[in-house]
Amino acid sequence: MEILWIIVGSLFIVAGFAGVFVPVIPGTPLIYVSLLIMQLALGAPFTWTFLILWGIAVAIVATLDGLIPAEGARRMGGSKYGIYGCLIGAFIGLVFFPPFGIIVGPIVGAFGGELLAGRKSGSALKAAMGSFIGFLVATVLKMSVSVILAYYFFSNI
Repeated sequence: MEILWIIVGSLFIVAGFAGVFVPVIPGTPLIYVSLLIMQLALGAPFTWTFLILWGIAVAIVATLDGLIPAEGARRMGGSKYGIYGCLIGAFIGLVFFPPFGIIVGPIVGAFGGELLAGRKSGSALKAAMGSFIGFLVATVLKMSVSVILAYYFFSNI
């Protein structure tokens, strides 16, 4: 039965790492669920303090994931169109043009979104870069927390 729970937890980790790059999948919360599965099904390898602190960290990262790209766009004069374009471009880039699409997609999407908002190409590019930098910072933050959580899962099997 333990092997089944390890497989289920591992699947949550795989889905979580996909969610680090795909905006509609909550990556770090899924990986955190793998720790909860291990805690409840495999003999409590973690303290409750550990789980609570990492739960708070995951909640903060999930919140910042939505705020950081918006803040990057705002600081560079971007609009909501640029932010949405950045997220859509990231998804399309990842799905249709991996691995480079995850870098080019958000920039092209944010630029297109800003053009749709009626911006001139110079200010649209500046806002697109702000959205992209915010997206990149949020992705690095999510990846860092996800790697740490996955490490704790696999080191306690």
